[in-house]
Order: sequence, then C-alpha cells, then structure tokens
Amino acid sequence: MPRRKPQRERKSAAIRALEAAAGGPLTFGRMLRSIREGEAESLETFARKLGVSRMHVHDIEKQRRGVSVERAAQWATLLGYHPEQFVQLALQAQLDAAGLRLEVAIKRA
Repeated sequence: MPRRKPQRERKSAAIRALEAAAGGPLTFGRMLRSIREGEAESLETFARKLGVSRMHVHDIEKQRRGVSVERAAQWATLLGYHPEQFVQLALQAQLDAAGLRLEVAIKRA
C-alpha cells in the first residue's frame, strides 16, 4: 500500500491555485488581498466592510500586521467564507512571526 504524504505536504487544488496566483505560499494577507481583488474592491471600500482603516488592511496584506484568531473568524463570516482557513492562516502568521518552525492544521470539532 502506498504511503500517504504527511498532512503538511498535502494541499488542496484551490490552495495550490491561490499560491500560484499570489506568487508564493498562501498567507493571511495574500488571501485577504486575493478576496479583495476578486471582488474588485478598493482598499477603502474593503476596509470599511471589515470595520478597520484602509491602512490597517494594507498592512495586513503586506504582512506587516497580523490579526487575532477571533477577528479572523469574524471576517470570514462577514465575507461569506468558512472560518477554518482564515483562522489557520492567522495562527500560522503568529507562529511565523514568533520564529517558531511549526505548521498549523485546523480541524472542525
């Protein structure tokens, strides 16, 4: 029986497509930017929808600022997405910023 790849090596086709379009690994900021651009919204309009400043969204997209797990889940719901991917990427960003070489895997309870 062939061995399965470890979870961290398996990516969905959607994630691979987003990473190819973004030019690198999917991060919370890249995902948020992809959503904003896919909806053809300006930073100002998108930020207003999220309840934050335009600069706040810009800093998140450029990965100069992170978001809490709670805010990630709220934004996912607000934008019409399931929170798992948002929370996973927000947690991953926190681990990366702390210099911890760990990967996050989220599973619905």
